Amino acid sequence: MPVTVLLVDDEPLVRAGLRAVLEAQPDITVVGEAADGAAVVPLVRQLRPDVVAMDVRMPLLDGISATRAVLRGVDAPPKILVVTTFENDEYVYEALRAGADGFLLKRAPAAEIVNAVRVVAAGDSLLFPASLRKLAAEYGGGEGRDRLESAGLTEREGEVLRLMARGLSNAEIAGQLVVGAETVKSHVSAVLGKVGARDRTQAVIAAYESGFVAPG
Repeated sequence: MPVTVLLVDDEPLVRAGLRAVLEAQPDITVVGEAADGAAVVPLVRQLRPDVVAMDVRMPLLDGISATRAVLRGVDAPPKILVVTTFENDEYVYEALRAGADGFLLKRAPAAEIVNAVRVVAAGDSLLFPASLRKLAAEYGGGEGRDRLESAGLTEREGEVLRLMARGLSNAEIAGQLVVGAETVKSHVSAVLGKVGARDRTQAVIAAYESGFVAPG
């Protein structure tokens, strides 16, 4: 089955460009478009896309509020991929905090755009460790300060979370810790459950905001 995508951006040229890039792939289908975040929830319920490519800045309802609305108002919500002009943007960080699975620059090469959609559709978070560290250093703090203290992570789970924050995949974490991939997968699942995180991005943000991992 192809990966289905809903495009949400107030600029028609951006939507047209993304559609052209994505529909050139045999395994990706664009099932709909919206010009504002206010239209997202009804379209998600109607079209059931696997991924929503969501502009972060829109005039009526921005990508942050639209992300929250989808995750709170839709059963089995799609993955949310924030599409932005500027990576060092408070709006991007707030969208990730709200539950987005990753972000993508509008100027990214076609291959990166396609890869981003495939990665989040497969259930993996699209982490850019350096960019996320910069965002956390500039805009983080506050909401996650007590989250890690009460999570009760084991020493090994803490190691896994720190490696996640560096952007390592499960296979890379397994190599670093000299354990099996299934063991790492179990640790990652335990970390997400204890932290109350939807995905790796949310867990890493919680780690930064609690001070468990230093963003600088």
